[in-house]
Amino acid sequence: MNDNDLGDSSSVEANMFFEKVYDAFLQRHPMQQSILGIRDRYSDWDDISDSSALAEIDITEKNLLELKKNIMFDQLDTNTKVSYKLFVYEAEQKIAGKKFITYNYPVNQLFGWHSEIPSFLINIHTVNSKKDAEAYIERLKKVPHLIDQVLKKIEARESRGIMLPKFAFAQVIDDCKGLLKGQPFEFEKKKKLSSLMEDFNKKAESLKLPKEEEDSLKKKCEEVLITGFGPAYKKLIAHLEQSEKKATNDDGCWKFPDGDAFYKYALQNTTTTNLSPEEIFEIGQSEVKRIQEEMKVIIQQVRFKGDLKAFFKYLQENPKFYYTSDSLGKAAYMAEAKKVIAEMKSRLNELFITKPKADLIVKRVEPFREKSTAGAFYQEPAPDGSRPGIYYVNTFDMRTLPKYEIEALAYHEAIPGHHMQLAIAQEMKGLPKFRKYGFYTAYIEGWALYTEKIPKEMGLYKDKYSDFGRLSMELLRAARLVVDVGIHSKKWTREEAIKYFTDNTPNSEYDCRKEIERYIVWPSQATAYKIGMLKILELRESAKKRLGEKFDIKEFHDVVLINGAVPLNVLEELVDEWIKGKL
Repeated sequence: MNDNDLGDSSSVEANMFFEKVYDAFLQRHPMQQSILGIRDRYSDWDDISDSSALAEIDITEKNLLELKKNIMFDQLDTNTKVSYKLFVYEAEQKIAGKKFITYNYPVNQLFGWHSEIPSFLINIHTVNSKKDAEAYIERLKKVPHLIDQVLKKIEARESRGIMLPKFAFAQVIDDCKGLLKGQPFEFEKKKKLSSLMEDFNKKAESLKLPKEEEDSLKKKCEEVLITGFGPAYKKLIAHLEQSEKKATNDDGCWKFPDGDAFYKYALQNTTTTNLSPEEIFEIGQSEVKRIQEEMKVIIQQVRFKGDLKAFFKYLQENPKFYYTSDSLGKAAYMAEAKKVIAEMKSRLNELFITKPKADLIVKRVEPFREKSTAGAFYQEPAPDGSRPGIYYVNTFDMRTLPKYEIEALAYHEAIPGHHMQLAIAQEMKGLPKFRKYGFYTAYIEGWALYTEKIPKEMGLYKDKYSDFGRLSMELLRAARLVVDVGIHSKKWTREEAIKYFTDNTPNSEYDCRKEIERYIVWPSQATAYKIGMLKILELRESAKKRLGEKFDIKEFHDVVLINGAVPLNVLEELVDEWIKGKL
């Protein structure tokens, strides 16, 4: 390993094993290579078949046996012991999920393969040479094969009763049709270019090749879109239109074969705890109550005459809390988000020792997916610096982006939230790759939600409405615990879940509907935020109590960040070690 300080021979051997396993994983996953800025197999897609997923689990079982047989845990240095534990934990989780590999929706309105393909080409496949442009065209050529794999996955699930709920079909079909709008799919001269054609042209033009070479590349791309990509998507649309006729309004994963066992596994996997659905439901209810009490204090401070529900209504209906839907309003929102991030950047030294080197940009979500995707999200940078971290803002409906939530949202998605955490993990020397790029939702989303709160402790959220916005976003995460369990364990209908949201949060009816639809197609994911945040806060309070004068917030944050993403019990061990060291 080039950048590791590896200690004695057992640790060297263990770290070489971790690198060997991760490098082999990368060889099998060209999409992950591209995400990391590696241009090997740059014209390939992953094998996304179910048989490939099962083969991955077989490989995991072999790797786990090899680790346990050849590496003695007691002989490892402290950092490598953590790596060993994480490797075992990840492998065991993956193996335990073997019986549930078909318990998902390969296409859904949130993040299905139909939108992943264009999004990957536009945002991940960078073009710095003619060879890169040719690889882009090759990837386009292979889309029909990828769509065939997607169709096989959908059919395998449908035969087991794992079918996308009825409401989601129209949105997915609409997104697919959106990709086939514009040239070269529609021939009229007036038509704008389709999303992919526009993207490829821009990338080809940036190479400044001789005109005939550039034109030749554009022509090839156009041909592949017309002869391969377009027909593949039409085939997918036709299948979805047939499936829609058979779909039902049963929303929760309780409808799957052995759905209760799957949901318990999903919760345990997402939260990295053994909390039962009932315990998570109760935590959610008590957090909703606590946050609403804090909101009532702000309502009094702004001298609003009326109760919480009336205040929610006032926020939803008063245009002063929203930017206009025209290009000026959208630009104003983006400018304000950048300003919030710049101010926080200038104050990071108050809270952090380690800071990310990777750049961050703020970008609007592309038109082809803005109608159905989330309101805001983050994409990590390429480790080689070829692509910055991106904070995406979805300006499709400006009513979903109230002014009073700008601050909390920017802190969560950008700095000191996702960008800070994910970029630092990638940049850490001395961590094996599987830890640098590791993904534990409760830790990652728990950190981002925790970072919505820290600026309050620094004296930010000076405006009372902004502080209310912080609470409204925390309230959303608490309410998620209630509705996720409600939908997937207690058999709530979509309408019941939406009603709980509209009754208990300041979000608009449209927002509430989008949120609930997200939890329906992604069981358990929404529980990660609050469970993770509560654990980080609990560990911080415990450290303060035990260390007294010796407690340093900057050191605490360093312990949380420099080990990469970890399960919450491992985070607790790391904080405990740090406390003991200081005492």
